[in-house]
Order: sequence, then structure tokens, then C-alpha cells
Amino acid sequence: MNSIKTPLLNSINSPKDLKLIKKVDLHKVCDELRDFIIDIVSEHGGHFGASLGVVELTVALHYVFDTPNDLLVWDVGHQAYGHKILTGRRDIFHTNRKYKGISGFPNRFESNYDTFGVGHSSTSVGAALGMAVASNLDSNDTRQHVAIIGDGALTGGQAFEALNHAGIENSNILVILNDNCMSIDPNVGALKEYLLKISKSKTYNKIREEVWDLLSKLSSFGDSAKTVVQKVEQALKSVMLKQSNYFESLNFRYFGPIDGHDTIQLINTLNDLKEIPGPKILHCLTTKGKGYKLAEKDQTKWHAPGLFDKDSGKINVANKKNSQLTKYQDVFGKTIVELAKKNKKIVGITPAMPSGSSLKFMMKEMPNRAFDVGIAEQHAVTFSAGLATQGLIPYCNIYSTFLQRGYDQLIHDVAIQNLHVVFCLDRAGLVGEDGATHQGVFDLAYLRCIPNLIIASPMNEIELRNLMYTAQLKQHSPFAIRYPRGTGVLTDWEVPFEEIEIGKGNVISEGSDIAVISIGHIGNMINNIVTEIQENKINIGHYDIRFLKPLDEKLLHIIFQKYKYIITIEDGCLKGGLSSAILEFSNDNNYKNNIFRFGVPDQFIEHGSLQEQRIECGYDKNSVLKKIQEIINNL
Repeated sequence: MNSIKTPLLNSINSPKDLKLIKKVDLHKVCDELRDFIIDIVSEHGGHFGASLGVVELTVALHYVFDTPNDLLVWDVGHQAYGHKILTGRRDIFHTNRKYKGISGFPNRFESNYDTFGVGHSSTSVGAALGMAVASNLDSNDTRQHVAIIGDGALTGGQAFEALNHAGIENSNILVILNDNCMSIDPNVGALKEYLLKISKSKTYNKIREEVWDLLSKLSSFGDSAKTVVQKVEQALKSVMLKQSNYFESLNFRYFGPIDGHDTIQLINTLNDLKEIPGPKILHCLTTKGKGYKLAEKDQTKWHAPGLFDKDSGKINVANKKNSQLTKYQDVFGKTIVELAKKNKKIVGITPAMPSGSSLKFMMKEMPNRAFDVGIAEQHAVTFSAGLATQGLIPYCNIYSTFLQRGYDQLIHDVAIQNLHVVFCLDRAGLVGEDGATHQGVFDLAYLRCIPNLIIASPMNEIELRNLMYTAQLKQHSPFAIRYPRGTGVLTDWEVPFEEIEIGKGNVISEGSDIAVISIGHIGNMINNIVTEIQENKINIGHYDIRFLKPLDEKLLHIIFQKYKYIITIEDGCLKGGLSSAILEFSNDNNYKNNIFRFGVPDQFIEHGSLQEQRIECGYDKNSVLKKIQEIINNL
């Protein structure tokens, strides 16, 4: 399977085996673990830099704590590859993110070492606090609860809420801040600057040596350990007179910053912190991509590079045919720059995804009009609403799955006030290997029930451009445009803008007995099906509804009056989405047509390739063709 030799790692099937290794040999375990991750990810794909940056920390955590009795909660779960490998999943790690294989994120259904399912960020502190309070209620005073938060997750508001609560609970919780100054892109905001000041502070670094000297003597004090802790607190308070500490103000004992790549220091420190009760924070300085020079140098590119040659660092292009096609997100990024040059009211907003969303183009050309607000989707929505109240036109680009986190703000701050915010929802529909936590399949359903909201989905890159153009021409209601991850279908999309009539669908082809109603990119698959079937002299009508809200009821009346059989297809959940809207229309107008629905069933879809997921959901090309053939046979 893997081409490297890992004798120590091969002997570790659980943390119990890890504890049998001498402390002086743990650096060898770290080297082997890092090489193993590089070897497997280069051949099979997955997230890369984040787990390389916490190899030493991962080894230290499982060496010190009694997992799974002691509870580790990983934030931004792609940090947890090393954790998975050390907890019995080494031999199946090559199935990571593959269909029916292990998840790319911690998953409670996969292992009892995965204490909390994660995929979205900033959840670890709150979850660990809940576990710690539960232990208190169960009179379990010895169990340890550790939240490992990093990759920018501390910029999320939920993390601040949990820290604020944890400071008054006096529960046994340790928050480890994996400070690498990165999420996918470089961290932004005042907190990042604050942590940087701490890490460079001469005063803090001076007192740090005194603190760790005291802590290293803790074990020799026995029952007098509290005396040492008090001395530590006094030392820190003397520093706080000169430089305030945010975490101390929340009633956390703050320790650090320390070198997150020094395994022995980490082990000694964690052993000492186990003896200190109450909420604590350990600030570790790490390097994302540690141990692979290219990943250290370009941390954004190597966050999840896909398949690559581990020796040369050359990233493979898996599909040369599609390599010439432009990604939808790049069409968004280049289009918003074009529009913003013509319309000074346009501004761009993203919650920590400037590269993924391609707002990076606008940030480069118009840095004063493009904003990365950190991993803070709720704030991104309300910030956009505030901009809109002053006559600006915010294009708020949020991944579909992450907009779920700003749902209250979408209703309360935008829709109720009918503000002109344009939501560009990237990664809509099934997203493949990222799995259940990242599927963008709920947006059509959760958006459709909100009053004042326009909902559109382009079938190709030209339509995306034209919808973005249309959205800023006049003072609209809130306007949501959802589009999928990755490449589109066109190589030539840079054409003049055309306004699209709000609520007007598109007739792709006329037919006689069967009509297919699609929305968004999935309509291209229907195009291929219709072409194949028409070669057999069977005419099928294809209609791209384009706007889920408002629906083109005029077009729907024509379809329902002309066709006996109607098929709906959407890259989203069947409950509440396009098919629900069509059924409601049919019922409200007393139509008796036969309606067949294709989309995501009422279940969470796990990781796998996009094709495998569509097959599981039953709306791949063959499944749709089979249904059409059944209808044709009954005509």
C-alpha cells in the first residue's frame, strides 16, 4: 500500500501501544507518522497541510492522556489525520474520503476515539465544555476534556461564546490553541494580530521560562501542587499589568506560547497541566505543512492539493479534458471584478474563503472593497446587511453548507428588512469527498421558505455571469445565486452581459409526451440524455426553471397542459426543493399529471466521488434514463 518503512508506526494499533514506546524515541514516531501522511495523501488525495502541522501535538496528546476515556475534540477535523492513524485506522487510512471508506473528519460512528463529529469549524470548545459539565454532573473528577482548536477556528463567533461560558463553569477543560496563523488562507482580524503580539512579546517569552521552570517541578511538590499553581498565576499577573491577556480576562489560566513541534516539551507540559483544575489554555505555535517544504512555503495551495508526486511536488491534473474548463468559482471571481469596475456600489465579502471562492481576485485589485471577515458566517451576513442599508450592493460569497450557520441572520437581518444583499452560494449540491458535513444540498429547501428572497441557479458559466449582472442592475430584494463546486461545461464564457428577467425559466428543447424540469448545473446531464434519446426519434422536452423563487408559473402552465409525464431533477434535497415546489403548483392548480422526482433523498450522504453519490441518491444518468425508458414503454 505505502512505499515507506514505518516500523514504529506499524507497531501502534492504539494509544496503548504508543505509550509503550520510550519517550526518547517519540521523535521517530513523529517522523514516521508525517512520512506516512505524505505518502498516503499524495497517492489518494485529501487534506494535507493541517495534519502535518500537528503531528507532534497529536503524538503528545495520545501519549499523555488516557484516550478514549479522556476526551479529545478536534476542531476543523482535517487536523485529525494523525489522530486517526494512531487510533486503529492506519491500515485503512488509504480509504480516507473514499466511498464506503473512513471519513476525512472525526466521526462518532467510525470510532470511539472520535468523540465529536466535526467538519465545520469553531465547535470544539463548546462540545468539550458540554462533555466536561456532563462529567461534573456524573461526579467524574478525573476525566480530562481537551479541545484542539486551530486552522483559524478561533475566529469563529461560536468559539468566543464557548470560551465566555467555560470561564464561569470551573469545569476541567483544556483548550489547546494550535496557532499557525492560517485557516485555508492566512488568518485575518484583530485576534490574529493579538496572538502574534503574544508570540513575539519579549516580556511574555521571559516570564514563560520562569513559568515552565515552576511547572516542571510540579510533580515533586505532591499535595503542595496548588502552591506552584498560585506562583504561576502570580507570575502571569505581574505580566498582565504590562500587557493584558484576553484569555485570562475570561477566567482561563493561560500557558504559552510554546513550540508545538517539540514533542518532549509538549508531553511534559501536558502532564503538568493535567494536575491543574479548571479551564486552561495552552498556546502552541506550529507551522502548517510542517515537514514538507513546499507545503510550508505555500500553505494555501497545499491545504488540499489533490494527488501529487511527493518527491517532485508536482500536482497531478486528474482530468485533462476538464483542465481547460473554468471553475465556477473563478467565473464568480473574475465577474465580480468586472462588475465592480463599472458599479462603485459593489463590495465583496467572504468568511475566510478568498481562495476557495475566488474573491481573491477582487481582494487583489480592489482591497478596500473586498472583505475577508474570518470564519464567521453569521457576521458575514449581518455585516453585508449593514453595508446594504447604506446603499452598497454586497456580494456575500459563502459556501452553501456554511450559510446554514448564518440562517438566523439571513432571515432576521436581511430578509425581514428586504435588503439588497446578493448571496453567491458556492459548493451547492453534492460535493464529493468532503461528505455529509459539507454537502450543499439543503439550500434550495431552506431558502425557499423565506419571504422576499429571489433564488436562482445557473445552468452554465454564462448564466452565472448574467445572474450576477442582473442582481446589481436595480434595487432588488435579497438575491441568492447557487452554483456547484469545480468545473463548468464551457471553455468560452467571457461574452457580453445580458439581463435575465427575474422569475423566467428557459426552454432548452420542446418535446411531446415527457417533460424534464431541471434547475442549475444538473441540467447539463439532462441535455446529454435528451440528445441521446432524440437520436432514437423520441422527443423529450427539457426546461431549465432557473428561478426556484419566483417560479415561472406561466411556463409551468404550458408544461402541465402539454405533457402527461413530468420529471423533476435537482442537485438538492427532494423535501422542500424544486420537486416540492412543482408538486405544490400541480396541487394548487388541480393538475393530474404523472410527476417523477429525482434528487437527494431524506438522508445524509456520506463521502465518495460525485458519481458514486449520485448513484446512491438515484439521480445519475443511468437512473434517469431507466425511468424515461419505463415511461416510454407505457406510452
